[in-house]
Amino acid sequence: MPATKVTSGSSATRPAGGAGRQRLRRLLPYLLICVAVAASVAAPTDAILSLKPGQYRWHPEVAPAGPVVVVVSLDEQRLYVYRNGIAIGISTISSGRPGHETPQGTFVILQKARFHKSDLYDDAPMPFMQRLTWDGVALHAGALPGYPASHGCIRLPTAFARKLFEVTRNGETIIVASAGTSSPGVAHPALLAPIDPSGSPHRTGAGEGAWWSDAPSYTSGPTNILVALSDQKVYVMRDGILIAASPIDVSDEFSFSGSLVLVATADFDNAPSRLDPLWPRRRWSVHAFDYVSTVASIDQLADHVRVPADFARRVNASIVPGTTVLVTDRPGIRDIAEPAPSASR
Repeated sequence: MPATKVTSGSSATRPAGGAGRQRLRRLLPYLLICVAVAASVAAPTDAILSLKPGQYRWHPEVAPAGPVVVVVSLDEQRLYVYRNGIAIGISTISSGRPGHETPQGTFVILQKARFHKSDLYDDAPMPFMQRLTWDGVALHAGALPGYPASHGCIRLPTAFARKLFEVTRNGETIIVASAGTSSPGVAHPALLAPIDPSGSPHRTGAGEGAWWSDAPSYTSGPTNILVALSDQKVYVMRDGILIAASPIDVSDEFSFSGSLVLVATADFDNAPSRLDPLWPRRRWSVHAFDYVSTVASIDQLADHVRVPADFARRVNASIVPGTTVLVTDRPGIRDIAEPAPSASR
């Protein structure tokens, strides 16, 4: 991924006041859903692992557009769906039983069929089939007893299989992983997708300072910003790609618990922005979930969470009405050394 160290700010034209209000009003009903999903997906918590066979969570409104990637955790017997790099769904599954283990690795969707019958197992129905291999492994609706029970396919709840079928396309990436063959970041996903749409791991910038990709292909598409306090990092996602990241310095007196979403409006105050003093201060709409703090704007957040000045200017220039900033005490990307529990079989 071509990238440069952040050494200078970016200039941009100030957006016209009042533009984008209608779009913002359409987004607001979904933002609490976004925070709730963020709170539950950020790690394989008890809430995720306590889903009963056949249960799932599905909130496509969190990321209405963008490429889809799917991560299957065999250890957890869970499937995670990401769109534009953000989790939009989780489901219980049933993978291959002993002797018929589901193959692990990176796959693409080869073929889709709403109504399909198995060529290998007595015309067994495979509704909403999404083929991963030509020798019979696929995602499809089926029985979920609460443990691996298939001949190698990944069974899904019927309602979830239908929803997943409707948002995917042939050629999109599916990763099947376990702790024995993959990093914990893939075997036990977090809030951000552990891979990009091509199946490659995101550049997380571990051990380095602020960076921002300058690749021309990353200059357009929907943008989401994540401030992960437990990671002490800020991540910028665009069109399913992690395009920028920076360490953050959180003040000792800053008390924050839970998650909240800041939504950029089209309005400005007559004061300089804390991110870039050459810009006016933007107004933000705030939506909280299980949250204890007094932050009501990105400028107030800047009083407690600091990033390099040049990086802050580039973040500011990327914000448009409707841009969301998710602030959470949960991890954006799982530490590869961090263990995670397994779902009971």
